[in-house]
Amino acid sequence: MSVTARFAELYGSGPDGVWAAPGRVNLIGEYTDFNDGFVMPLALPHTTVAAVSRRTDGVLRVHSADVPGGVMALGADDLVPLTETGWPAYPAGVVWALREAGHTVPGADIHLTSTVPTGAGLSSSAALEVVTALALNDLYELGLTGPELAVLAQRAENEFVGVPCGIMDQMASACCTDGHALYLDTRDLTQRQVPFDLEAVGLQLLVVDTRVKHALGDGAYAERRAGCEAGARALGVRTLREVEYAHLPAALARLTDEEEKIRRYVRHVVSDNHRVERVIALLDTDDVGAVGPVLTEGHTSLRDDLRVSCPELDLVVSSSLAAGALGARMTGGGFGGSAVVLTESADADTVTKAILESFTASEHTAPRVFPAVPSRGAHRVE
Repeated sequence: MSVTARFAELYGSGPDGVWAAPGRVNLIGEYTDFNDGFVMPLALPHTTVAAVSRRTDGVLRVHSADVPGGVMALGADDLVPLTETGWPAYPAGVVWALREAGHTVPGADIHLTSTVPTGAGLSSSAALEVVTALALNDLYELGLTGPELAVLAQRAENEFVGVPCGIMDQMASACCTDGHALYLDTRDLTQRQVPFDLEAVGLQLLVVDTRVKHALGDGAYAERRAGCEAGARALGVRTLREVEYAHLPAALARLTDEEEKIRRYVRHVVSDNHRVERVIALLDTDDVGAVGPVLTEGHTSLRDDLRVSCPELDLVVSSSLAAGALGARMTGGGFGGSAVVLTESADADTVTKAILESFTASEHTAPRVFPAVPSRGAHRVE
C-alpha cells in the first residue's frame, strides 16, 4: 500500500503532501561536531517518508508503518521535554522546538515509513526529525532554510528527547546534495558541497551494517562529550576546535597523568579535525584513492583513543584491508552500528565476500553490506 493510501486509511482523507529525508553516513570526522569541529557526511538513498496534513485543533497525531501499534495522539500545547518515550518523541520534539522558536504549528496528522536502518548509526532519528520539520515548514509556510530546520531538529533531539547529539546528522539530512559529500564547519555552519563521484574514478564506498549494538554504548556518547568538554576547560579554550593540530603535542603535555582519559579524547578530536582537512585536500586534487589510509587512521584513533569501537567493527576493518580495500573505519557513535570501506570497484565483491566470511568464521551475525551512493537531502516528494 502506498504511503498516501495508508494515510487516507488511517486518517479518513488524503495528505496535504509527502516529504522525504535521508539517513547519512559520515566519511570522516567523528565525535568532532559537538566540539565545533569539521565533519564530512553524505546522504544515503535510504529515506524516511512522511505523509502529512495540517490540523487546526492543537492535536498532533502520528503513526509509523515500521513500528507495531496504532495512531498516537498528543496535545501540541501539552508537549514537555523528556516526558515522551519511543519514536513519537522525535516528531513531537520537532513540533515543540518549532513552537518554542515562535512558529505557529497548530497540529498535524503524520504517517511515516522508512528504509533507513535503525540502530545502524546511519541517523534514522535525524531523518525522522528533519522530514517532520520540512513538512511542517512547508505546510505552515514558516520560511525556514535547511540549516535552520537542522538546528531546530537538533534542539528537539537534545532538549526534548534528551540525546546530546551534535549538529552533523540533521545538517546532512537537510542539506546534502546528489553526488556530493558535505564539508561542514560545525562552529559557524558554513558548508561546501564537495563532488564525490567515486564511480567515475573506479572506486566504491561500502557501508557495512554490523547489525549489532553493544550495551556498553548506552551513555558512552554523553560520557565522551563530557570528557571533551573537560579537556577544553583544562586547556583554557571554549571547545577543542580551538586547539590547532600543530600545537597538539604541547596541549597534551599540559594535561596531568590523572587526566589520561581526557588526553586520549583530546588527541582524537584534534587529529580527526585534521584528518577531515586532509581528506578535503585529497579530493580537491582528485587523489581520491589516497583517502583510504586516512580513513583507517581515523578508525585506529576511534578504537584506541576514544575507545568506541567493538570486535565486529574492528573485524570489518581488518578483513576488508586484508582483502585489498584502500581504507576502512567505523562510522557513527560506535559500540556496534556501521563501518565504511573504500575499495576499488573491481575489488568490491572480493572485499564484501571477505567481510562476510570473517563474520561467519567468528560466529557473528552476518552484516549487511551495500554501496553508499551520495544522494539528495530532504525534499518534497508530492
